[in-house]
Amino acid sequence: MLMNSYQKVLALMMLAMFTLLQGCAGGVNASATEQKNAINQMRSDVLSQLYREKSSARAEVQGAPGYATFSNANVNLIFASFGGGYGVAHNNVTGKDTYMKMGELGVGLGAGVKDFRLVLVFHTTEALQRFIDHGWAFGAQADAAAKAGDKGGAVGAEASVDDVSIYQFTEAGLALQATVKGTKFWVDNDLN
Repeated sequence: MLMNSYQKVLALMMLAMFTLLQGCAGGVNASATEQKNAINQMRSDVLSQLYREKSSARAEVQGAPGYATFSNANVNLIFASFGGGYGVAHNNVTGKDTYMKMGELGVGLGAGVKDFRLVLVFHTTEALQRFIDHGWAFGAQADAAAKAGDKGGAVGAEASVDDVSIYQFTEAGLALQATVKGTKFWVDNDLN
């Protein structure tokens, strides 16, 4: 039986999503310790980049009840987008880290691949706990991001929603998109 074009696109999206999620934090065959080390290094790199780009963010992150950092790869294929990533939520009060995963699925016009970093700063303990327990966010996004090598933009977006400040910036990649996305964050049971 031949697949129609919609089935082919869906199959390609599912294969790419599986590949993205399998290649996260430290590689496919990495141990839990290696994955945690890779995530902790990503956190350090992302926070350093944020502090270089927006110096006032250091006081905001350190003075907040908690924060989270994520690394995400996003692929846009004509009428659909999907992405996957990993990260860690840190409770500044208790010092506890909660390792997490993220996934995105969206519809809209777009083409390209975008590798970006995300920092969430939680201004209340309730917002942090709600994120860890429920971890769901849904939103509309319209952006254009381009970066190749050392060229391109740094902090691509900054927003504040529901007692959370959100910073997003590209690491590398090229994308042009106008999508409505659902993003799901969840606790990584294998690393906690």
